[in-house]
Amino acid sequence: MNKKKIAKAAAAGITALAAGYFASKAIAENRAEKVRRELNVDNPNLRNSEPKNKSMNFYEASVKDRIDSVMAYCGIVALSPVLLGVSAAIYLDDPGPVFFKQKRIGKNKEYFELYKFRSMKMSTPHDMPTHMLSNPDQYITRVGSFLRKSSLDELPQLLNIFMSQMSVIGPRPALWNQDDLIAERDKYNANDVKPGLTGLAQISGRDELEIDVKAKIDGDYVKALKSGSLKALAMDIKCFTGTISSVLRHDGVVEGGTGEMAKKSAKK
Repeated sequence: MNKKKIAKAAAAGITALAAGYFASKAIAENRAEKVRRELNVDNPNLRNSEPKNKSMNFYEASVKDRIDSVMAYCGIVALSPVLLGVSAAIYLDDPGPVFFKQKRIGKNKEYFELYKFRSMKMSTPHDMPTHMLSNPDQYITRVGSFLRKSSLDELPQLLNIFMSQMSVIGPRPALWNQDDLIAERDKYNANDVKPGLTGLAQISGRDELEIDVKAKIDGDYVKALKSGSLKALAMDIKCFTGTISSVLRHDGVVEGGTGEMAKKSAKK
């Protein structure tokens, strides 16, 4: 194949990817808006509630969302064989839905549906944080245990990012009924930004952190995000590279969840 044919093939591929991006983006955001309206009809968090900090620098207002969207789309395309393989493994291990949908808290405390690969059995109680389950290990499937330790269960959140419901970097989205975490985050304006696939708390202890400590770290991230475009970009790069390192070392992944660091210290 000569250079001209290679160039034409590359141009055709890029054009197809770009067309797919814009078409998929429009469909995804329409879907997200429909779900947003349905979920937030009776959202008590929105009654007489105003974000404490509406200011956004150039990076947060104009750059971050575009980077998120492109990264999510490229990730979905590049990882499609992995997504399909994981889906098959989940179904074969415990027949049922491959994806797990759960109502979570998004920007300005609006509800959205978060997607995960299902790592627990079909009999697991719904809408309950892992740390509130009695003996959570009994509910985790064989494939699910690997997915959780490797964080592969989080991959479907690329769809949430592509739909502009989440960011790559930000505070992890709280469950809709995690009133304690939501209240703590209010103290630090951490409910006023998009939740993330990963964040500063995830590279600082993840499941091992107590709720008040986790919320304070989320507040530190928001402070950096609001402090200026260069500082915000530097913080996102720090969280992104730190996440890769944490995932490879399986840092902070503890079944039983929030507060395990303090519980371990208390036992000593």
